[in-house]
Amino acid sequence: MRTSRKLAALGALGLLLTSAPAVADAHGSHTPTPDPVVRSDQLAAPFNLDLSFGKVWFADGGMNMVGSLGAGGAPVPLATDQPGASGIALSPDGRYLAFTTTVSNEETFENTESGLNIWGPLGSRVYADTHAYEAANNPDQVNDYGVDNPSPCVSDALAALGGPASYTGQVDSHSYSVAAYGRSWVVADAGANTLWKVTSSGDISTLAVLPPQPTTITADQAAALGLPDCVVGVTYAFEPVPTDVEVGRDGMLYVTTLPGGPEGPELGARGAVWKVDPRSGHATRIASGFLGATNLAIGSRGEIYVAELFGGKVSVVQHGKVSTYVDLPGVVAIETRSDGSVWAATLANDDPAAPGTIVQLSKGHASWRGWFHHRR
Repeated sequence: MRTSRKLAALGALGLLLTSAPAVADAHGSHTPTPDPVVRSDQLAAPFNLDLSFGKVWFADGGMNMVGSLGAGGAPVPLATDQPGASGIALSPDGRYLAFTTTVSNEETFENTESGLNIWGPLGSRVYADTHAYEAANNPDQVNDYGVDNPSPCVSDALAALGGPASYTGQVDSHSYSVAAYGRSWVVADAGANTLWKVTSSGDISTLAVLPPQPTTITADQAAALGLPDCVVGVTYAFEPVPTDVEVGRDGMLYVTTLPGGPEGPELGARGAVWKVDPRSGHATRIASGFLGATNLAIGSRGEIYVAELFGGKVSVVQHGKVSTYVDLPGVVAIETRSDGSVWAATLANDDPAAPGTIVQLSKGHASWRGWFHHRR
């Protein structure tokens, strides 16, 4: 049940994860929005979006590309040959572009390189090596994962499932998402279970370590995982696995976590949204019950949209309550624009065959004209 290599799979998932079945909605319902309008169907794995300065920017880990949408929804490359590209953000003044990349062993899912690329004026290029920083510091080694004082039966059962019964944070970096933060950047590292602060010169520091995510195993869950009765009632502390970070109008950071372990119906919908104080690093959970929370966006009225990859939908958090915003199979990214419109991205899929897309879910306060569009 250890989540080593936990999001290395995401870095290579393009056609893999969308085959996971959607499960029954655990949240309340929300009045459906109009059918998503497809702005591009020429992508593979657009893990993150940025809607700044009149463009739709994307980081596509399937195409190893960072770019923007052009006429007819065609991808316009800005950076190619960027392995595992996943996070993207522009600085508030538009002079700098930051994007994350990760090199993974496709057989073992082990991440061998990861970091933040910062491109600026006059061809400036800075690379902040989060993998090296994680190897030297490993901030989440303070976290105890797994079962506290497991019995031999529990240890054997969990070992048979493929993971240790208990362990501390391991060295692993998968810089997955990034947000502009003043003149610096905040990176959500899904391997390190940490938020990094990265300066424009590439200096890295630890901003916050996300806490373990405990789950008490029920009889039904144990049966679904093929575990013996001795595991029933045991509390397992999973890794948090941060997948996205956004800066709120209140100056707080908002973060999605998966968390670790089986991402499917076996253990239920355990993803969460957290508010993190960037001064202290203290994290407070503000919403939970998401299945595969891979991305979030903050709306113009303070609502929080959450992409649930394994739930096949976008949910919205308003006044502490969670409801379904729209069903959207394969959704992996969600973003809002300054005009109030809501956008999302979906992964390509093998069966049934479908391309990766960028879709507009709501019109916001202003309309777009002259764009290619197709209603699903």
